[in-house]
Amino acid sequence: MTRDTRAATAPERRPVPPGQAENALKIAVVGGFGVGKTTMVRSVSEIRPLHTEEVMSRAGRTMEDTSRVATKNATTVAFDFGRITIDDRSILYLFGAPGQERFWFLWERLLAGTIGAVVLVDTRRLTDAWYALDRLEHHGMPYIVAVNDFGGPLHSDEHIRQALALTGDVPLVEFDARDHSSSKFVLIALVEHLHALSLHQKG
Repeated sequence: MTRDTRAATAPERRPVPPGQAENALKIAVVGGFGVGKTTMVRSVSEIRPLHTEEVMSRAGRTMEDTSRVATKNATTVAFDFGRITIDDRSILYLFGAPGQERFWFLWERLLAGTIGAVVLVDTRRLTDAWYALDRLEHHGMPYIVAVNDFGGPLHSDEHIRQALALTGDVPLVEFDARDHSSSKFVLIALVEHLHALSLHQKG
């Protein structure tokens, strides 16, 4: 598992004006309930992100296991949307998927046209990532796995890979969804992974 600090020192790029980007790429941020998808989109987006968070009702809490996220009082009911400039020609559109099981039906449409995905993982609830991994495998969509820092427990790369049945070619990184540079590093890791896959297919 790797963490890179280069993104923290790299100069910020000026946003590409709407309609002037040659490459507009759609990326999904997926994972279980309360793993930090909305937080990541908010922290990295260069525009004010669109989000559909609603305060969790008492009934909603009974439908989800909130024991590991007791302080969570809002939840995404549709999707989160943000944007980030990669270079002078390319921008990424970020779509954060809702993690609750009752909103999983929205995933199929959200994944349409997506070139790749980031699967967020909380090491306290590794099994919550299984549905996201299953959907991405079903769609044949490339992805990386990003372990969000919730302060433990610590697990080795090998343990996480075994728990999630990850193959060796799937990048595994750690980050802090609250931090702009850290979240940006995750997106760079995904873009680099997609580029490597493209080169491999051409070769």
